This record gives sequence, structure tokens and C-alpha cells, in this order.
Amino acid sequence: MFEEKPTARADLTAGTLYAITGNDGWIYYGQVTPEKCVGFFRRRDRQLAEATDALAAPVMSVITVGYPSITRALRGGRWKKLGRFTVVSELVAPRPSVQWPTGTLDVSVWLGDRSDHDTRVEDPAIQNMELMAVWDAEEHIPARLTADFGAEKAEWHVGGPIWRERRVKEEMAARSADQPWHQLPPDWVPTTVR
Repeated sequence: MFEEKPTARADLTAGTLYAITGNDGWIYYGQVTPEKCVGFFRRRDRQLAEATDALAAPVMSVITVGYPSITRALRGGRWKKLGRFTVVSELVAPRPSVQWPTGTLDVSVWLGDRSDHDTRVEDPAIQNMELMAVWDAEEHIPARLTADFGAEKAEWHVGGPIWRERRVKEEMAARSADQPWHQLPPDWVPTTVR
């Protein structure tokens, strides 16, 4: 945890760099993109690192984080603003995201603020694309960063990229066999051979 700042406010100016308290005492780093998402780096430390070192790490994921939740996280000492820096090159261009309506396997791939094309959820080309969602800085991001980093076993219900969202749906169906709304449609393509 960082120092609490009762009057802090989220800053979604492109290039703003944050340090984030994750699970098990790890510190992660995220930079605001031109689209006002947060790009998280594949780096974590036990002690706060220099901003230049954090920015030199490869990008791990790009996530939409709720603006009010960043403010709460800053005020509560879960996030810390490290300053503004040039946006790293991996975060400059918009990343595609996937809109997956409930009750269908048909999805729309969006690039920026426009629908680019439609496909099905099992399409190999979209498996690492982010599902459209807004994540809470305090409630969701620590578990999400653990899952994205991949060194420890993540909680089963943490989604994000399409391949992980599909596994969450499979696990929900397995855990809720008596609940029809959690069952998979007949044309579901499994994520693994069973």
C-alpha cells in the first residue's frame, strides 16, 4: 500500500503512469493510453521501481478501468501516480476489443470507436483480444494482474482476453449444471479437448 491521499483525483491524461498495489504485496505499473485505457506492463516488484524501468517492460494487457474507481484507489493508497511520461510505442495505436452479446456466439471486433468486423467467439484470431468491459481499480484489477502475469494460479472467474472469458463460461456451466442459463449452447467449441 502507498500513502493515502484523501484529495487525489484520477488523471487519465495520456502518458500518466501509475503504480498499483496487487495481490501478495506485488507492485505493478500501468500507463494511460491515448484512448484513456490503462496499459499494464509485464513487470512487478516488491519495492517501487524507477519509472523508466517500468516503462521499459513489455506491455502485458490494456484494460478499461473505471475513472471513479481510480480516484478511490488513489485516495485509499492502492494506486500511486508516478507522473506523466511519453506514451510507450506499444500503447499509441488503438487495440482491438471484442463485443460479445449475451446469449450468442457471434461477436463484433471493434477498433477504436468503430466496429471492424463480425466473427464467432472461437475464431483463433481474436483469442487474445480484450472483451469490452470496465474494470474496477480496487475490486478487479489486483486479481486481473495476477491472472495476466501468470506466475501464480489465478482465480477461476477472472476474465479479460476472449480465451479466458470462454474458460470462465465453461467453468460456470460445469459448476452450475442444474441452472439452464449457465449451460453452453449446442454449437459451443470447447477451449480444450475433454
